[in-house]
Amino acid sequence: MRSRLAGEASRTGGSGGVAERAVLVGVDLGVRSRGNRAAQTGARQAVVCAEPDGADSADAPGSADLPFTEISPGRAALARSSTELDAEESLAEFRELVASAGGVVVAEIMQRRARPDPATLIGSGKVEEIRGVAASTEADLVLFDHDLSPTQLRNLEAALPCRVLDRTQLILDIFARHARTSEGQLQVELAQLDYLLPRLSGKGKAMSQLGGGIGTRGPGETKLETDRRQIQRRIDHLKLELDAVRRVRKQQRQRRESVPVPTVALVGYTNAGKSTLFNQLTGAQVLQSPKMFATLDPKLRAIELPSRRKVLLSDTVGFIRNLPHTLVTSFRATLEEVAQAEVLLHIRDANSTYGEEQKTQVERVLGELDCLAKPRIEVLNKIDLLNEHERAGLLERSKAGAEVAVSARTGEGMDALLAAIDHALHSDPQLTAELRVPQQEGAVLAAIEAGMVVHSREYEGNLVRLTVSGPASLIGRLRKYRLRDESARETP
Repeated sequence: MRSRLAGEASRTGGSGGVAERAVLVGVDLGVRSRGNRAAQTGARQAVVCAEPDGADSADAPGSADLPFTEISPGRAALARSSTELDAEESLAEFRELVASAGGVVVAEIMQRRARPDPATLIGSGKVEEIRGVAASTEADLVLFDHDLSPTQLRNLEAALPCRVLDRTQLILDIFARHARTSEGQLQVELAQLDYLLPRLSGKGKAMSQLGGGIGTRGPGETKLETDRRQIQRRIDHLKLELDAVRRVRKQQRQRRESVPVPTVALVGYTNAGKSTLFNQLTGAQVLQSPKMFATLDPKLRAIELPSRRKVLLSDTVGFIRNLPHTLVTSFRATLEEVAQAEVLLHIRDANSTYGEEQKTQVERVLGELDCLAKPRIEVLNKIDLLNEHERAGLLERSKAGAEVAVSARTGEGMDALLAAIDHALHSDPQLTAELRVPQQEGAVLAAIEAGMVVHSREYEGNLVRLTVSGPASLIGRLRKYRLRDESARETP
C-alpha cells in the first residue's frame, strides 16, 4: 500500500463544498505473483517480436529476453491493442474519475489476487487493512476500481467505517453532477435506478405478502418490497418520458433530412478533447473541461467544408472502459445521433499511454450501437503535447491518409480534417459542371458563389460562363443553365 496524503481540508470539490476524502482500492485479478506478471510481460513481448512468416516466437533464440524498448513503435502499439489496461494504469484513470467527482484521494491500496473473493472481492485480510487506512486518514468513502456484487457491497459496508462505492456508482455520480438538461437528468436517473434496484437488501419474499398457507402469514408488504415497487414504477415512468424524447428527436431528424444536410458525429474516449475540437470547428462555446464526462447532452452546429457543402457536427457523450451497460441503455436517446450520422470522427488522445486500449473500448460501445460499419475517420488529437519526433511521425502518417493529426487547442490540422470529412461524405456528392448564366440573374449567381467552388469565370456578352464544383442537389436545381455539351461529372 502506498499512501498519498491529501492537502488541507479547505480544498473544495466540483460542487463547491468541502471535498470528500477517498481511499482508492485497485483490484488486479488473475495474477498470482509479481514474477508471474513479469513472465506474462515477457511472453507478450515475444509474441510482438515474432517473425513475419508467423513462426512461433518462443522458438526464436533470445526472444524472451528482448527488452521492451527495442520493440518498434508499430509493434508496441499492436501489443497494447491486444491487452487490457494493467492495474496501475487502470488506477490512474480511476484517480481522474475521482477528481471529476470532486473527491480528494488520501490513500491508494492495490490488491492482487488469482480470483475474486465471493464475499468481499478482495479477501478478509485486505478488508482489515483498508479499515485501518480509512480510520487513520479519516476517509469519507472507499472507492473500488471494480464492480461489486450486491453481496460484496453489503459485506464491505458492514466491515468498513465509511461509505463504499464501486466503479459504476462513481461514474453514475459524475453523470448526475454534469447533467444539465432535463433530458440528461432523466437518463441519469434511469441508469441510477436500474443499478439500485437489484441492490436493495432485506428479507425479500419471506415477509413480502400476506398468504394463505403455512408460514406465509407475514405482517404484509415490507418496506423493501414497497421500495422495489416504487422504484419500478419510477423506472417505467422515466422510460415513457424518454420515449417521448426519442419521438421528438426523431421528428427533428426528419425535418433535417428534408434538407440534404448530412450529420458528422464526434465519438471517442472521455477527455479526448471532443468538445474542444467541436468549439474549434464551429466557433461554439460549449463547455470544455479536463474533467471526465463534462459533456452529456448532444450539441449540433452547422459547419462549411472546403467544397462549400454544409454539414451538421454533433458533439456526444464520451465513452470509457467498462462503461456501465445501464448508461448505454439509458443514453440511447442521446446516442441515436451517433447511429444516424453519416460519418463518425473518432477522436483519440495522441498523448495517452494506452490509446489502443481506449480505441478498443470505444469500438466496443459502437458495436453495441450497431455503428461499426459506418465510415470512421481516426483523429489523433493533442499533438501539441507530443515531442518533435512523435509529432513528425504522426504528421507523416496523416499525410499518408491513415489518420488525421490535429491539435484542437491550437487549431493545427483543422484544414486537413475538414478535407478528410469532405472526402468521406457520400450523400449529396460533389459534382463538377460548366454553367452559362445571364448576368441579370443576380440571385442565381449569388447562390453559386455561396454554395459552390468557382474554378473559372469568363464573360461572353451578357452571359457568364462558369466552371464550378458543388453539391449535386444544388447543381440539379441549376440544370437549365448547364451547357448542353457538358454533363455534370463527379468530383474526384
